[in-house]
Amino acid sequence: MRLSPALALLMSAVFASQLSAQATGQPSFNAPYRAFTRSEIGLVISFPDGAGTAFEGAYRMSSGKFDIGFRAGMLDPNGPGDAVLLLGAEARQRVITHTTDFPLDGALILGIGGAFQGGNSAVFVPIGLSLGRRIDPQDSKVSIVPYVQPTGLLVAANGTSDFFFALGLGADFRLSPRFDARISFGLGDLEGVSLSAVWVH
Repeated sequence: MRLSPALALLMSAVFASQLSAQATGQPSFNAPYRAFTRSEIGLVISFPDGAGTAFEGAYRMSSGKFDIGFRAGMLDPNGPGDAVLLLGAEARQRVITHTTDFPLDGALILGIGGAFQGGNSAVFVPIGLSLGRRIDPQDSKVSIVPYVQPTGLLVAANGTSDFFFALGLGADFRLSPRFDARISFGLGDLEGVSLSAVWVH
């Protein structure tokens, strides 16, 4: 996803090209619970608004109600400029279970990551709360998890730092017992779209 003008201004001090930011600098958000039992592996393509195209691989593994994921890839910026290396990790901990009084499930999302280009670097530390609920349509093998993830984001680069806010909107589609398709959008200070194909185990 692409940075807002405010975030682009901050990052322009670090990179000649604009970057967006979440754990690896992309608008890829998380549903409140995992789709897998042991692990998942996926491919992610992101379109930061006006900043280029990012391609990432992702791996996530579980431990009780907690899971942790790792991401790595490249951002190909629009126009001239070198590709940007993206590295990051995200942890998810289930903290809310729906009740008759509150109909949504929730998970705390915490990440850390970086973007690296030509000796320059920027560090991203997002923290968010994902809220959603699985929907199982009648007479269908497909299930859907729509969710919203308000996220605060600390960006640090070259001795300076700033704090931004994004609202992630997304949906995970369970198309088979082994395969998910996912889409998420970023609003606010971070804008863009991310698409994922994920194989679960």
